[in-house]
Amino acid sequence: MSRMQRRVQQGDERVFLSLRAVLMIGLAILFLFPIVFMFVASFKTDETELLTSVRSVEAFLPVGQLGLENYQGVFDRVPAPQFIFNSLITTFATVILGLIVNSMAGFALSRLHWRGRDGVLTVIIATLIVPFETIAIPLLFVVIRLPWIWFSPETGLQLEWGWLNTYHVQVLPFVVNAFSIFLFVQYFKSLPIDFDEAARVDGASWFAIYRRVILPLSGPVIATVAILTFLPMWNAYLWPLMVTQTEAIRPVMVGLQYFFQLNVAWGEIMAYLSLITVPVLVLFLLLQRAFVESIAASGVKG
Repeated sequence: MSRMQRRVQQGDERVFLSLRAVLMIGLAILFLFPIVFMFVASFKTDETELLTSVRSVEAFLPVGQLGLENYQGVFDRVPAPQFIFNSLITTFATVILGLIVNSMAGFALSRLHWRGRDGVLTVIIATLIVPFETIAIPLLFVVIRLPWIWFSPETGLQLEWGWLNTYHVQVLPFVVNAFSIFLFVQYFKSLPIDFDEAARVDGASWFAIYRRVILPLSGPVIATVAILTFLPMWNAYLWPLMVTQTEAIRPVMVGLQYFFQLNVAWGEIMAYLSLITVPVLVLFLLLQRAFVESIAASGVKG
């Protein structure tokens, strides 16, 4: 290849990279618009100004009457700290339990050889086509008849029937997730089988291989599953609305309906949405690198 041809090729690569950068920046700005509008609107205390500026650039700029009155109104109208605490409890409990259970299932379906393994994986993946709304009512009839044993310092062990108005009714039905198992299976299959064989020669059990060999190499897929579990649990509305009747255990999305009762204050709604969006942004910023690596490496491999 001549020097002139190399220069032309390098010039074409620069143009391609520049166009790709411009496209990525444009898409980032497009997706950031709603978030910027939400945060800016949460500080605008004039309701009329907030609504009239929607069709102009001022909707995305901190101009006009600004203050913290909307945030104060959020705490006056609803027990926002309690709702956020409830969502944190149920979400992180589901994420932690889900990582343990789904990773172990993924390990058994990808690294162990047993009869019917492929059929079981097929059935698990097939459940992805069933929307939750179709099983919500049958699941409700099940949980209201299940027993639960808990310990009280005053009375000792207690047996209750029915899971309504509890944290665990919002957590346990969502610990096992077919898509999370699929991601773990795909990622574990991409790891060399030589690791297992070497560990078995050294006398390691399968659980030791899972805990000491496979998991330390699975940071990207763990981050991916954590994000994909966190988001639907944090945004859960239908199921918590069905199984919770008290503010003491209701999550943030059920608390959102409080703002649409009586007088609707859009500034307070934007402030409330800003508060409940912060944990999601923080989690994604912390795990985004591992998330991208997992998707690029094995998350979409067949």
